[in-house]
Amino acid sequence: MTNSQHVYQIQPRKDHCGVDLISDALPFGRLLYGEPNAISNAINYAKFRSRSHDAVIRIYDEAGNVIETHEQVGELREP
Repeated sequence: MTNSQHVYQIQPRKDHCGVDLISDALPFGRLLYGEPNAISNAINYAKFRSRSHDAVIRIYDEAGNVIETHEQVGELREP
């Protein structure tokens, strides 16, 4: 059994109103988080969404540099 990997990017929005959570694993490709805990809420959502997959979550600064990385090993579930 192979376990696929989800890759998420958390990037600050150009309009400075929160962050975008971006991934091919998301149904619409991108989610906006604008509340005070935007980054931690985006990380928690990505971890929840990928609970059965391995996941890499990268947080970027405004210059496009990776400032933090989170990795999660998914739970293997038998059919």
